[in-house]
Amino acid sequence: MLRFPGHGHRQSDDVVIGPLDLAARVDEALAVQALAFGLGADEIAVRRQIVLRHLTYPGARALGATTADGRLVGFVYGMPNDRAHWWSTVVEPYLRAQGHDGWLDDSFVITELHVHPRFQNRGVGRTLITAITDTAAEPRSILSAIDFDSPARGLYRSLGYEDLARRVLFPSAPKPYAVMGAPLPLRHP
Repeated sequence: MLRFPGHGHRQSDDVVIGPLDLAARVDEALAVQALAFGLGADEIAVRRQIVLRHLTYPGARALGATTADGRLVGFVYGMPNDRAHWWSTVVEPYLRAQGHDGWLDDSFVITELHVHPRFQNRGVGRTLITAITDTAAEPRSILSAIDFDSPARGLYRSLGYEDLARRVLFPSAPKPYAVMGAPLPLRHP
């Protein structure tokens, strides 16, 4: 468990990073994702089924960031990548075009990483992603992020992730994504 003191004197702002039973707390996690990512109720309903399906994959695991009163304010989950998974089938042609499709093998994929906006810029996201990848057996990690300069992309770059493919289009996603990869362990600035 990792602890982050809150701002001011309110103990409820203290954040603890540790294992998360994501299946049991999926609705709380998706509420955080909705706030952090700007998702509507219809999108959340679809993502709920996706998350629950992902958790059945071999090696899938999650970490959460919770306040002293048990409120979930951030989470990350991922799994060893499998080329047969939907995400891999979408990104593979883009990676192949850049000569990077080998990254789909022997990689740990960060499926989702979200932190409640009120708890961002405190190192919570950094700790979540480094803690989950530090226990990965794979020698590298991959992820996708919306393809524009954002605080999330800045975080990933600071950890050693580099662009492997850009302008990746996912069905029904209105914005293009970038696929990023980094050797493990990630850089700990």
